[in-house]
Amino acid sequence: MKKEKLTKYGFIVLSLLISGGIIYFRNDLANLKEFGLLGIFFISILGNATIVIPAPVVVTAFVGGSVFNPYLVGVITAAGATIGELTGFLAGHGGTAVVKETKKYKKIKKWMHKSGFLTISVLAAIPNPLFDLAGIISGVTKYPLYKFLTATFIGKTIKFVTIAVIGSLAF
Repeated sequence: MKKEKLTKYGFIVLSLLISGGIIYFRNDLANLKEFGLLGIFFISILGNATIVIPAPVVVTAFVGGSVFNPYLVGVITAAGATIGELTGFLAGHGGTAVVKETKKYKKIKKWMHKSGFLTISVLAAIPNPLFDLAGIISGVTKYPLYKFLTATFIGKTIKFVTIAVIGSLAF
């Protein structure tokens, strides 16, 4: 029982430390763009690792799509974003202490019970701040990690390929 509590709180602390570190070092992290597609990948990981606090990953995909192959940029950004979204999942998996039972929480939890894969994919595909909540709820409800990652990658790929293509057409 004690090990279970330690693990739960460990996940919460790890998620908060990652988010805090990204916020604290945000100016230094902007230098990753000098590394091309690899920089886009790492910016996407770090930008999506923050919980509830928006990061400029959409701008990275938009601008990256104007410089590199937009489809490749979209997929690379989606892969990084999917990895970054693990912080919300881990925070939720760590325990419900992080989440208040708000109206939005209850709505997303209901959607997750009805059709978790579709809910995660759709929320990942549209630019919105609710995805962090979906990740947390996925962790809280012990949604299978591989399904969470797959659904997230599908949705994020749709979103970021679209944004990168728009970026390529804009310049």
